[in-house]
Amino acid sequence: MSKPTPALPVKLIFSILAGEINLLNDTIAVLTEKYGPPDYVSSIASFDYTDYYQQEMGENILRRFLAMERLIDAEKLPDIKLATNKIEDKFSSSNKRQVNIDPGYLAAAHLILATGKGYAHRPYLRDGIYADLTLIFQDGKYCALPWTYPDYAEEKLKTMFGVIREKYLLQLKQKRASS
Repeated sequence: MSKPTPALPVKLIFSILAGEINLLNDTIAVLTEKYGPPDYVSSIASFDYTDYYQQEMGENILRRFLAMERLIDAEKLPDIKLATNKIEDKFSSSNKRQVNIDPGYLAAAHLILATGKGYAHRPYLRDGIYADLTLIFQDGKYCALPWTYPDYAEEKLKTMFGVIREKYLLQLKQKRASS
């Protein structure tokens, strides 16, 4: 029989898409106010992996990633996804999203994203929110899975998440040392 043990805290991350730089920055400010300061902010990059968001946000979509300094309990992910949906609504104009926020978390073994869309590899959490196992950490690096979004499967993003993972592991070590 296995004995339940509490899960380690995880590192909260966000992918933010918007058609304008000021909307990216405004979204970062709102997320910082709600979840504390980030300890990693990616550079601004073009998002051209799909045209899914173009009708709402235009053709020149920009993206930034955040990793938050404060670690969270993994079971808070559905609440965070529901809160980011409300933030998206706040920035909407004429019933069109101007910002897309995808929250998730990074743990030592994997990267999980929150989604409202169920699928075979997305177990249901609660309140209409599913967990998407996006990357796994194996053999010293992040590895894509057959269903991983193409952008998350790229080496530059897997490398970025590796850097964030190192910060996370250091935080866990410091937390254990102070306990």
